[in-house]
Amino acid sequence: MKQRLIAWAPVFLLALTAFVFVSTEFVPVGILAALGQSFNMSAVAIGPMLTVYAAVVALASLPAVLLFARFERKKLLLGIMLVFIISHGICVWAPSYNILLSGRIGIALTHALFWAIAPALVVRLAPDGQGAKALSIFATGCVLALVLGIPMGRVIGQLMGWRSIFALIGILTLAMMLLLWRGLPNLPATHGGSWRSLPSLARNKALLWLYLLTMTLVTAHYSVYTYLEPLLQEHFGYSANITTMILLTFGGAGLIGSLLFSHFQGAHAQRLLAIAIATLGSCMAILPVIASHLWLLLPLCILWGTGMMLMCLSLQAKALKLAPDATDVAMAIYSGLFNVGIGSGALLGSIIAARYGVIQNGNWATLLIVVAIIPLVYLVRARRVQTLAS
Repeated sequence: MKQRLIAWAPVFLLALTAFVFVSTEFVPVGILAALGQSFNMSAVAIGPMLTVYAAVVALASLPAVLLFARFERKKLLLGIMLVFIISHGICVWAPSYNILLSGRIGIALTHALFWAIAPALVVRLAPDGQGAKALSIFATGCVLALVLGIPMGRVIGQLMGWRSIFALIGILTLAMMLLLWRGLPNLPATHGGSWRSLPSLARNKALLWLYLLTMTLVTAHYSVYTYLEPLLQEHFGYSANITTMILLTFGGAGLIGSLLFSHFQGAHAQRLLAIAIATLGSCMAILPVIASHLWLLLPLCILWGTGMMLMCLSLQAKALKLAPDATDVAMAIYSGLFNVGIGSGALLGSIIAARYGVIQNGNWATLLIVVAIIPLVYLVRARRVQTLAS
């Protein structure tokens, strides 16, 4: 038992680090109104801050991973965490929206590099043949951030002010640095890829269709999820406590998706992705219709959270599998495009909410999910061609 825990310890450490990164990335979703009040802005006007964050990640991911391609990974992670802490200090101090935004940009730069290298490192650190399970554990860190990080950040923000949230994240990150320093082995850079990997990746049709599919699906999801607070409180009149409960329900459902992925990914990878997309689309379609009924909204959020986690894990696993010789470069592009989807979703949701009302966000998201069927079909076809060719 002791040996088993030692073997899995590095994976758990990276999962805890993922918890920190996901918490800070999405904590503004739960405190849009509080941020807006601090800077005399509306919640909808603050929303595009996620777009800026995502744009920085998208633009920086590939250059960053290529620039640090030869760096030993443990030292690189510790350096990332140091910049992460400093950037949170800027957010805590921020006397204006622009300075807050500059701190968020610093966090986004560290995010770009972390998510480019972390998934491949998790698989690499896992015991032999346990890559899917390791990814599931890593994803559990993300889920716990949704379950605890965002809703607790919302509660802390209500009780102590939003600045305290960024201060606590900085302190937690410092603790994580010490754990990484003591518990992570030295990790020489291997199979990360380089500039020379780009032409071969550009010829990988299955990977390109996967990238397009990812962007489309993520844009659809975040065009609704980013504005869940104003939808529930301003349009449907739910209290702040009910909104927190719904965010907790959504995040907790991600644990279900993580468990399903861990158990069924090996034998049913393609079906899991299809089921996840269908679930996501269905939830988007009926959200505007049933959101006024809490007893229906809660199970809907369970399905939605489960489908979202299944989708994210399935896409990530496919990206790793489609580029085994250049995983860091492929994941840098994947992470960048994932964040293009987050930013596009936040921006699209803001435009729709301002023009047609936040209630319409779900309808537009459903349309995007339907459009996503096109790259999904071509991904399956390209993958079959690759399989036959090999």
